[in-house]
Amino acid sequence: MNDSFLFLGKFLRHGTAIASLAPSSPWLSRTTVRNIDWDHARVLIELGAGTGPITHELVERAHPDCRLVVLERDADFVKVLRERFPPRPNLDIIEGDVRDLPAMLQERGIEKADTIVSGLPVPSFPKDLQRDLFRMVGQVLKPSGTFNQITEMPWVYLRFYRRYFDEVKFTFEPRNIPPAGAYFCRGVKPIVD
Repeated sequence: MNDSFLFLGKFLRHGTAIASLAPSSPWLSRTTVRNIDWDHARVLIELGAGTGPITHELVERAHPDCRLVVLERDADFVKVLRERFPPRPNLDIIEGDVRDLPAMLQERGIEKADTIVSGLPVPSFPKDLQRDLFRMVGQVLKPSGTFNQITEMPWVYLRFYRRYFDEVKFTFEPRNIPPAGAYFCRGVKPIVD
């Protein structure tokens, strides 16, 4: 099935649980991972991979010694990802919930990630899930690591991400349809309930 039709169908059925009407463009995918130090990164995590446009960038550019953990909750998307990216020693495509990520990493002997790339619709999540997500990010991300978040709402969520991170930068990508961008966040703030 065409990726765009699959995305649109999921969006219409599940609304805010799916972040986009269509997969990220190659331009947005490259923008979202542009800050990664490919020579030194040893653990990269992708949350909400969808059909894998960002996964493609990670697989193509990561050092062979870099572990790639790709987490997707939707079974149809996981099937597409596993067909698109054949098994390799440094790639784990996992069907599961982001709240279980610390346990999944522990099972794989992974302590901390250099970068977490998110395609999740985080601002649309209920407040308790937002807090759980950023608490988990604080557990598994290295202190120097970044949380990279795609968005189709340029600049709108800058204040939102500043609530959870010490440093937030935004990069606009006008060639995506619709125009989009990525937030680059560093320094997870303590989560207060």
